[in-house]
Order: sequence, then C-alpha cells, then structure tokens
Amino acid sequence: MEMTQAIDALAALAQESRLKVYRLLVEAGPEGLPAGRIGEELDLPPATLSFHLAHLARTGLVRSRQEGRYVIYSADFQNMNQLVGYLTENCCGGRACAPPTTNRKGKSHEALSRPRQRA
Repeated sequence: MEMTQAIDALAALAQESRLKVYRLLVEAGPEGLPAGRIGEELDLPPATLSFHLAHLARTGLVRSRQEGRYVIYSADFQNMNQLVGYLTENCCGGRACAPPTTNRKGKSHEALSRPRQRA
C-alpha cells in the first residue's frame, strides 16, 4: 500500500458516520448489507448514506455489488488488512505491538504475537 492510499483511507474513517458505516459492514462480514438496511440501522437519510458510501468506495474500504434491485455493500477486508499491515509494517522490531502485560505475581512481560510452538 502506498502512503497516499493509507492517508485517504484513514481520512475516510476519521468521520463519525463513515466510521459507523464501516464498522457495521465489518460486523456484517463478507456478505454485506443492502444500502437501505445500513441507512435504517444508522438512521441516515439516503442521500447522506450515499455520499458516505461513495467516499468509502473511492478509498477502497468498501465494495458494492448489484443483487436484483438491491445494491449490497461490504467491507473490503483485503484493503483493510493492507492498511493495518502498512501501519504496523515496522512496528516494534518485528515483535508484538501490544504493550507489556502484568501477570498475577506482578511481573511484567511482553505479550506474544502468536502462540509458542512446542519443541
């Protein structure tokens, strides 16, 4: 992902209604939701929703497809994963980006990014 693409995507998500739309679509999964249902769930008028969906689509965060008389919108998970990857590409020298946690005995340790493999 290029820096300009990341900036555009982050700017799109930096608006309350668009972030709500995107989060709803992430929750809906790959099957997505019809535009009317999104508007109902978020109480957005059709013109306002259309504006926000178009903005999210231009940045590659949302896809649309026609199913009969309905336009179905879904989150583009591949592009979101690329955005997250771009943001964490050089994070923490390849270690987990999570802050250290404290165990029950009060000792601090780093969170592991993946489960340990048994030898």
